[in-house]
Amino acid sequence: MKILILGAGRVGESVAESLASEQNDITVIDTDPRRLAALQDRLDLRGVVGNGIQPSVLKEAGADDTDLLIACAPLDETNLVACKIAHDIFHIPTRIARVRSPEFADGSVMMGKEGFAVDEVICPEESITTYIRKLIEFPEALQVLEFSQKRVSMIAVRAVEGGPLVHHVISELPQLLPDVPMRIVAIYRRDLMGLDRQVICDGSTRVEVGDEVFVLAANEHIRRALDAMRKRDDPVRRVMIAGGGRVGLRLARHIARDCQVKLIESNAERCEYLTTQLPSEALVLKGDSTDEQLLEDENVAGTDLFLALTSDDEDNIMSCLLAKRMGAHRVLALINRKAYADLVQGQGTQIDIAISPSQTVIGELLAHVRRGDVAAVYSLRRGASEVLELIVRGDRKSSKVVGRRIEQVALPAGAEIGAIVRDIPDPRRSEGRVRKDVIIPHHDTVIESGDHVIVFVPRKRMVRQVEKLFQVGAMFF
Repeated sequence: MKILILGAGRVGESVAESLASEQNDITVIDTDPRRLAALQDRLDLRGVVGNGIQPSVLKEAGADDTDLLIACAPLDETNLVACKIAHDIFHIPTRIARVRSPEFADGSVMMGKEGFAVDEVICPEESITTYIRKLIEFPEALQVLEFSQKRVSMIAVRAVEGGPLVHHVISELPQLLPDVPMRIVAIYRRDLMGLDRQVICDGSTRVEVGDEVFVLAANEHIRRALDAMRKRDDPVRRVMIAGGGRVGLRLARHIARDCQVKLIESNAERCEYLTTQLPSEALVLKGDSTDEQLLEDENVAGTDLFLALTSDDEDNIMSCLLAKRMGAHRVLALINRKAYADLVQGQGTQIDIAISPSQTVIGELLAHVRRGDVAAVYSLRRGASEVLELIVRGDRKSSKVVGRRIEQVALPAGAEIGAIVRDIPDPRRSEGRVRKDVIIPHHDTVIESGDHVIVFVPRKRMVRQVEKLFQVGAMFF
């Protein structure tokens, strides 16, 4: 696929890195030649220096035969205008814009063909806020991802001593939790070298303390699926946020009614602005989040969740380490640099969760790049793995999966089908109406046309093989 990326900032760089690794034809436009030169040294892509809203620059970048435009420049107006020009002049089929302002929501009239012609709006700040709110709802989880209009979720959880399934093999799961249909699709275990290794998941695999376990289940069973791996944590009631920027403010607005929020911001003017934007229940503090005395005075030891959400990776890491040492129950750091995220997160470190802003939106973009009928994509483990929601089309003649049992589907080694969402006729409703059932499949479950199949793929290089497997053959019309 030929992809044009406008903006080589943090998001643009991460998007380029992810998509270039999949052998796409990538061109990046930016006004900073040094930034582009650094990207070209690292990645197999082309850089064009210039203003992305100028038709001459877009033409030089190859907009005439581009399949996808991703506009992620710093300014909303630049991204919106670029999409409009891409549609009206160059007829680029798919246009995605990063837009921070809530005034330009996805699906609004202004985003339509007669407006700015944006097919999809992405907002890293909103994606991060949604991500964190799920972790507040399920404090035991490392990650919570939703599929098929929130009917199915995948959770990542660290198994701890005392969990009902810990020290048991997977085949014992139906006996231990007979009324909780769930599927373990992947287990990662730390080896003697300190590296996480994927463990083959079959009936004889034993869940051990410290394992990072990925589980798929219907949304109504997610709470009990978590309980199978570890003791339930107390609800998150006291939250301390370091950083009153866009992410910190957006999150505080969402949770201030349900949680006791303390927000630390070092800039005095920003503090004044924050007090006008947040409910009176939220407490805004001027100070440094790495100030031990401030954290002690504000009782960080009694905090259920400490969130470091500033724009400085080092500050976020240090404030989380300090808060954890002083007694905060759980700490989360916003980290832009992938090397830092890999370094600080994992078993044996003091930081419970590291979030990369760019990785939270990569999945939203990948759904437009993937071949076949892909409803959703999530990037896992800092981009090393993926989970896809694929829509099955065709019939037994034109498809390699329709009418086949799970055990007959030629998935690459380590890939797992974790759940199927299927339309089932509902006799309680009027004729022709259906309900969507969540099926946790077994080896003999037969895949049908129209199914939404959720597949875990352990390595990105396997994705093309999975996509090809689910594509409809030439005989399907």
